[in-house]
Amino acid sequence: MGFTASWSTLLGELEELSDSATLITPLSHDRFTITDIQEQRVITRFQDKDIDPTQPLQREQFETLYERITDATGGFELDRLPPDADAYPAVWSLHPRFEIDEEQGVIIERDGPTSSQLVKTDPEEDVADADRTEPDLAVYADALLLVDALERHDVEYLEGMETPALVNIYTLLSDVQRNANELRQEVRSVLLDRLHHDQPVAGQYGSVQRTSRRNRSLKDEEEVIETMEAAGIDRERVTSVDSSKVDEALDVVEVAESEVYDIEESEYVRKAEVHDEQKETRLQGLKDQLAAAEGEEAEALQQEVEELEARIEELTEFNSGHSFHTQSNADP
Repeated sequence: MGFTASWSTLLGELEELSDSATLITPLSHDRFTITDIQEQRVITRFQDKDIDPTQPLQREQFETLYERITDATGGFELDRLPPDADAYPAVWSLHPRFEIDEEQGVIIERDGPTSSQLVKTDPEEDVADADRTEPDLAVYADALLLVDALERHDVEYLEGMETPALVNIYTLLSDVQRNANELRQEVRSVLLDRLHHDQPVAGQYGSVQRTSRRNRSLKDEEEVIETMEAAGIDRERVTSVDSSKVDEALDVVEVAESEVYDIEESEYVRKAEVHDEQKETRLQGLKDQLAAAEGEEAEALQQEVEELEARIEELTEFNSGHSFHTQSNADP
């Protein structure tokens, strides 16, 4: 079968797609839909591109790729594609004789049945559900347990809750906070390479922007004093009592701590230990329960999630930030 016949077959396959059918590119894994089908080109619209998401795919480029695929032994290597061209093999994969093998990194012509890069065919499906997986993250497991605990207790009236229940919730809150902060820092390090100053990037639940901060720490004490003295500032004006040196002196003299420190004591709760086995048992039960959810129960859960997402999107408002200065080393 030559290119002309293959092109005609491909256009026929594209015509059969629903308006909401979504494909995914094999290299960048970008999602896109087909918005128009013409004899000389195919018009696509990408879901995640900020600038001009519409991209026309030209017939002559499809022909060039067709020749590369049919001439190659063992398939055409996808990493040989020009930049931003992996939508072409994704579309070609809809042809009944072409298939993308992501494990081998090739698009290949086959004689038998083939798979495609199509990830959505039913208009009622949510595109975001096409690749939903259970992440192997501590924060995910702890968050699931926390949601379960919050749903089983009346947390709007904490004073009326039993102590073990409060302990469980406090422990889970602590775990979620710690693990979420670790993951947030990892996400932040990746985002820093993708953001520019004063150019907010929006997502469904909010926006982020690259900012800068200025942290200060004094140079060597003697160097600072000499610099200030040279500028006409008396040594006494820039020297102060060092608490670490006071503590060292307290170890060797008979002076009460209260004579040199103003002391204020406060009470707080500290997590002593985590019962990992009990958490894992409860977590597995929740996973089994969620996996078994179907019918009206699953539909009701999905409706609640959609309503919550809609409320969050309505309430979320982003105010563009600016560079700021602080002496604190705390994370913003």
